[in-house]
Amino acid sequence: MSNQEVTPLVPREGWHVMHLFYHVDHAQWALYSDEEKRQAKTRLTELVQEIRATPDTHLLIFSIATPKADLGFMLLTPDLQVANIFEKQLSLSLGPEILSPTYSYLSQTESSEYTTTREQYSAETLIGEKGLAEGTPEFEAGLKEFDERMAHYLKHRLYPVLPDWPVICFYPMSKRRNGGDNWYALDYEARKKLMAGHARVGRTYSGRILQLITGSTGLDEYEWGVTLLAKDTIDVKSIVYEMRFDEVTARYGEFGDFYIGMQLPLDVLFRRICL
Repeated sequence: MSNQEVTPLVPREGWHVMHLFYHVDHAQWALYSDEEKRQAKTRLTELVQEIRATPDTHLLIFSIATPKADLGFMLLTPDLQVANIFEKQLSLSLGPEILSPTYSYLSQTESSEYTTTREQYSAETLIGEKGLAEGTPEFEAGLKEFDERMAHYLKHRLYPVLPDWPVICFYPMSKRRNGGDNWYALDYEARKKLMAGHARVGRTYSGRILQLITGSTGLDEYEWGVTLLAKDTIDVKSIVYEMRFDEVTARYGEFGDFYIGMQLPLDVLFRRICL
């Protein structure tokens, strides 16, 4: 599609993210000849290669571990127009009646509003906790280290590169708005303090869980999408369980369905989902 056909829909920062889940209609697949099956799998394979060759675009493919769905995709790309094209092509890639959507979710990568600012780190950590004087070599070194760490963090949040770890978990969530447990009735400082404790739990799983939080307020039925990548399902189970006891989740968290999948090479995936 040329750029002249439609106006690109690229956010000022970050990328669009689609989670797509499908059932395979094996009755329809059984009607295909061997040659038609080969051509269908070739079409999907070539489409996956095309998508992955698109600049700033990532596509994860996984088999779903339960009958909620058979096949899942996670698509990240800047332009919503492009994402929409790829989503339609993926849905039809094996034939018009083979893949039936079971669930989908649209969100965007985003930075956190509770991130510590440069000024806060200078005043609270370098001066307040470490007792460093502003302008000293130690103070400047600490500030430089903070700037580098935050640049890496923000780049990962907005423009992530996701590893090929075998386990993928996705679930949508919102913050409660009921009576005394209304997250949005709390002032900013109270919310920031609660989120800092929540983040501390997540950091204990560094190297075992890669977590990507994407925003969906105004885009889908929940407010965030959570994607967890892991090498072991017990780490997914453990981090979700441990965070249940954190006040942010215990008082304010509301969740949709959880989808667990396994990232697989396409040839293995075809056999896994009996194609």
